[in-house]
Amino acid sequence: MEIWFILLVLVAVCARALRGKRSPHKKVHSGSLPSFEKKSASPPPARTVIRGAAYVIDGDTVVIQRTQVRLFGIDAPELEHPYGRQAKWALVSLCKGKKVSAEIVAIDDHGRTVARCYLENGGDLSAEMVKLGLAIDWPKHSGGKYSSLEIPGVRKKLWLADARQKGRMHVWEQYEARKHAAAKLK
Repeated sequence: MEIWFILLVLVAVCARALRGKRSPHKKVHSGSLPSFEKKSASPPPARTVIRGAAYVIDGDTVVIQRTQVRLFGIDAPELEHPYGRQAKWALVSLCKGKKVSAEIVAIDDHGRTVARCYLENGGDLSAEMVKLGLAIDWPKHSGGKYSSLEIPGVRKKLWLADARQKGRMHVWEQYEARKHAAAKLK
């Protein structure tokens, strides 16, 4: 599906380059709109959706059809952080034996595929994880879509995820340093 999308984009770019005589950026004079040009109009790109069984990596990441997918709009703890394993197993329970549809919305700054993921019954996986108290809304990415679903005190419970959202990575570094120091003492 991704290959078809790339081919479609390449064809559109080539067609525009071959046409090339007109500037793609027409000036709009005050009060007037450019006229609709049927020849240059194109339909909106089709949404890319992948479906299948989901292999759970952690509380906000799954693999569907060999594509690693980050759940849209939420943040769950990392596996080695407090509640990380509980978040993973909650997501496993939600997905087990079900087909998941992932509507791809973006590629994030780390090159990960971000998608709105739904169960066969239409349930939103991101919303379900937030309602369970094992993930928090990430307003920067979701626009606050899941904030009303957060349980009371969840940001205190998932303090490392909250710190990441607020850019306080020194909190993560301190946690990791304490964890490594404790491991050396064992």
